[in-house]
Amino acid sequence: MERILIKNARLVNEGTVFEGDLLVEGAYIAQIGRDLSKATARVIDAGGNYLLPGLIDDQVHFREPGLTHKGTIGTESRAAVAGGITSYIEQPNTVPNAVTQERLAEKYAIAAASSFANYGFMMGGTNDNLEEILKTDLRTVPGLKLFLGSSTGNMLVDDEQVLERIFRSTPLLISTHCEDEATIRRNLEQYKEQYGDDIPVSAHPLIRSAEACYLSSSKAIELAKKTGARLHIFHVSTGIETELFRNDIPLAEKKITAEVCLHHLWFSDADYATKGNFIKWNPAVKTAADREAIWQAVLDDRIDVFATDHAPHTLEEKANPYLQAPSGGPLVQHALVAWFETHFDGKISLEKIVQKACHNPALLFQIDKRGFLREGYFADLVLVDPNAAWTVDRSNLLYKCGWSPFEGQRFRASVTHTLVNGQVVYENGTVRPERAAQRLAFDR
Repeated sequence: MERILIKNARLVNEGTVFEGDLLVEGAYIAQIGRDLSKATARVIDAGGNYLLPGLIDDQVHFREPGLTHKGTIGTESRAAVAGGITSYIEQPNTVPNAVTQERLAEKYAIAAASSFANYGFMMGGTNDNLEEILKTDLRTVPGLKLFLGSSTGNMLVDDEQVLERIFRSTPLLISTHCEDEATIRRNLEQYKEQYGDDIPVSAHPLIRSAEACYLSSSKAIELAKKTGARLHIFHVSTGIETELFRNDIPLAEKKITAEVCLHHLWFSDADYATKGNFIKWNPAVKTAADREAIWQAVLDDRIDVFATDHAPHTLEEKANPYLQAPSGGPLVQHALVAWFETHFDGKISLEKIVQKACHNPALLFQIDKRGFLREGYFADLVLVDPNAAWTVDRSNLLYKCGWSPFEGQRFRASVTHTLVNGQVVYENGTVRPERAAQRLAFDR
């Protein structure tokens, strides 16, 4: 059994930061304490760096199968572990869509052979696959994904009777992409009348508007309350939506929860002038006022989870005019250091970052023995040096697409080590070829 002893770390866990050591034996955390020793262990001297639970990203698009010119499970999970993300939940809008048990099993088989991080794959819902949804295993699949607004993959569920039937019928956690399709189409036609095919990308948050988001989110929440379904709203992008969520009960008691993604807390509509299609996402990056309202909802716990919505496209695809350029961008390699940057800027504590990026995804999806620094839990760990500044450029990107919306950004912190199930998979700039990833299990 391999043993690794991490010495002289500042452990960030369950609302505290404390100095100590952590012993890994095999795939698990064996002991946490001070002045630990183990003669047979490999010692990693943290030198006062921060030791965190590995991040759990509850929303990624790794593009395999069918879109592997953009990314693969192997390439994107490799970038993820370099960024301190040790587990991910991938979405069903691949090609073909993961809307049958057979297609879902195919994705799990690919990940078993190629993933560097622990993996779970969402079942996808459509207007006509309820029978397949009901076959989904609660213990081995994280949940059901529904697109209530069209996005990459065109899995729009727009039959209201079907939608209510799904909400009433499945015990799965339902995660939703919420944008009102009729509102978006109406807005788009108005901009086409004004600009023809030369709509500027700055119109993106006006076409995919705050109204479109709120109409869809509020409708989904009303349906969840009506049916008793367990609902998780992905990528909240507007201030007005934050008013839909509660913070007066613990996460474990919430039936309706919310996620925010990095780009909606980092960029604003002012950045379209310099970033263009590189920050074109669905839902759109909106105003600075929206961003600040979302930050407030993060801090007061109306928003529960940090994620990336990592969704790579090629440079050639992003270079198209606005109407042809796809929405989405790569983020998993840079999310943790970006969260650290917001901490350095005084926006959020490290304890709160770990709560949103590690603890809460584990609690919300009921992931078995991950997301915390606890004895007996899987040793998914990340060490971060807060004093190792570096600048993002194309030479240090691991995404298959070869670009990042953070190019030119200087980050003050660096990930030095990432462990997945007790094995060092990333160390001082190098992703090791050995993989230790496991399929996520769910304690349901």
